[in-house]
Amino acid sequence: MAKDAIDTRHYDVIVAPHITEKSTLLSEHNAVVFKVVDSATKPQIKAAVEALFGVKVTGVNTLNQKGKTKRWKGRPYTRTDVKKAVVTLAPGQSIDVTSGI
Repeated sequence: MAKDAIDTRHYDVIVAPHITEKSTLLSEHNAVVFKVVDSATKPQIKAAVEALFGVKVTGVNTLNQKGKTKRWKGRPYTRTDVKKAVVTLAPGQSIDVTSGI
């Protein structure tokens, strides 16, 4: 396979970094949080992070966050569900999520 096809699939796995107070606290423990595609598996997430950022990943934990039910102009609607991945990096490795890829 061509290198371009592999890179395209890696970009399709990771949607965006998830920047919150909790994820900032996790960065002190060498972990980064990403929003990922619902169908992404842990090996796919690990391969994508290692290829895109050039770091060594020691672990991947995933969670599915169900969308909240909200109201707008009195009508209820549901936010979309989000799958998140907490990626633990090897000691000495880091990812600056504030800059683009």
